Amino acid sequence: MSDHEFTIPVADLDAGGREFRFSVRSAWVRGALEDVEGIAATDKDGTFEVRASKSGRDVVVQGTLDASLRVPCARCLEEFDLPIHSEISVLYVPAHHTHARAPTSKTDGKDTRATSSKSNHGKAAHAEHAEEEHEFTSEEADILPYEGEHVILDDLVRDELILEIPMIPLCSEACPGMSAGSEEQPAPPEEKGIDPRLAPLLRFRKKETKS
Repeated sequence: MSDHEFTIPVADLDAGGREFRFSVRSAWVRGALEDVEGIAATDKDGTFEVRASKSGRDVVVQGTLDASLRVPCARCLEEFDLPIHSEISVLYVPAHHTHARAPTSKTDGKDTRATSSKSNHGKAAHAEHAEEEHEFTSEEADILPYEGEHVILDDLVRDELILEIPMIPLCSEACPGMSAGSEEQPAPPEEKGIDPRLAPLLRFRKKETKS
């Protein structure tokens, strides 16, 4: 399982639950977001703390994700560090008990450029129980499949990072944006003094004017 950053062994879980604390390494974030234009990792590592419990073969994962991303301000276009905080509550179901349904997207003002793994991998899904198919309601939407004996959270963490970026990220609410006067303008020409060689002509002109 070394290819994955955030892994929970199902065999180690019970109904009582177990705590897991992962470091969200900036190097991992950098690689996970390398195909997302304009978004980068900072040098600061984040944290991903969850409690996982098992009910039959289903695994409930609840916790918090805290990290930091480098994003451009929508007004001034300068990059700034955006803190990310996300509350996570997901039910993982064995893959053979689920099949994908049409994905849904966040509409609470977050960025919809990337679709959550909760959508791409069956966020809204069907599950079969006792040979009877059950369609989950919208209240039961945070459902993802897992395979084998490990629940892998890498895609969940990546998509939560992206979806927590506002549609209009601002470095500050008071950011004035780009100023037209901030662009470099050519300096006004300096007033040049009179060429000493023309001084006699100037004196002659003044005398002609007086006469």
